[in-house]
Amino acid sequence: MTADFVKDVMTPGVVAVRPDASLVEAAQLMRAQNIGDVLVADGQHVVGVLTDRDITVRAVADGADPLTVSAQAVCTPDPVLVAPDDPVSAAVALMRAHAVRRLPVVEDGLPVGVVSLGDLAEAQDPDSTLADISRAEPGEERGGDGREFL
Repeated sequence: MTADFVKDVMTPGVVAVRPDASLVEAAQLMRAQNIGDVLVADGQHVVGVLTDRDITVRAVADGADPLTVSAQAVCTPDPVLVAPDDPVSAAVALMRAHAVRRLPVVEDGLPVGVVSLGDLAEAQDPDSTLADISRAEPGEERGGDGREFL
């Protein structure tokens, strides 16, 4: 069975930080929630998406101090949004057109979840490699020292 709407495949719930939150705060939240991204929200308004890769590439790699750099300074601003009742095909098209791997899901102006490339892969083709990877618990298939096998 394939899913028709974003609400059928999205990860419900929102993990967000304030725009002025430090990158350390955001990274600690990601670690605590076992996730790789957070929404950057000013009140209930989504102003960006911050990923662990953003922190690494846009801040740490440049030598920026993650204690003093804000989430808003390195997040992807003005993210493309979808609604829960949007067709899955629309989410796929937006991801492709904007070259993004996740979309905040907003209903009546309020963030209610996120739909990721992995969510879509799992819903559209549960036997695909990407779906299998998306289902894996973090830490699976790692060496005894916690590093991923390459």
